[in-house]
Amino acid sequence: MAMSIGRRQSLLSIPLYLRTKYHASPSHPFIKPISFPHTQTAFKYSVQPINGTTANPVAPKKEGDEEKSSQNWKITMLYDGECPLCMREVDMLRERNKRYESIKFVDISSEKYSPDENQGLDYKTVMGRIHAILSDGTVVTDVEAFRRLYEAVGLGWVYAITKYEPISTIVDAVYGVWAKYRLQITGRPPLEDVLEARKKKLEVCGNNKACKM
Repeated sequence: MAMSIGRRQSLLSIPLYLRTKYHASPSHPFIKPISFPHTQTAFKYSVQPINGTTANPVAPKKEGDEEKSSQNWKITMLYDGECPLCMREVDMLRERNKRYESIKFVDISSEKYSPDENQGLDYKTVMGRIHAILSDGTVVTDVEAFRRLYEAVGLGWVYAITKYEPISTIVDAVYGVWAKYRLQITGRPPLEDVLEARKKKLEVCGNNKACKM
């Protein structure tokens, strides 16, 4: 009895995957147990895509795509894509615009910016203060431009009070100071230097898409 118990305990100490499986009575004198180790088998079949489908990566957004994102735009926002503080507001409006699709965004810092396509507004003019263009071609500036843009994405209440005097005049004056010193505040060169750098860039690059500021 003691040997039987000891033998059973020793068998229990053997890992499960090495234990012996018996296919006949162990008391039979001429039949020996056959062991079958428990091994994991790898998949023999590769996963194939469903016929007619392909796994395409997400295509990167090309420059100029945002200007073509909506055919129902009500207002065009001319913004300086190289102004870090300005871009915070632009990104917020762009996010809201995903729902309304009422704003057409045009980056004036792009070498593709064309005054002819934007009511003749050249780079120097639009760098001086914010400009927006209504769908009927009307150009609006300063706080009125912000008010129209915010109204286009359901946030008209933010600038609603600027419709009335003397609030309108006061807010425009405050914005005028910001616009005048915007480049210095954001750590950029004076406007004259920016204009010169842009001129040289356009002369050197021309239509070369790989050329960047």
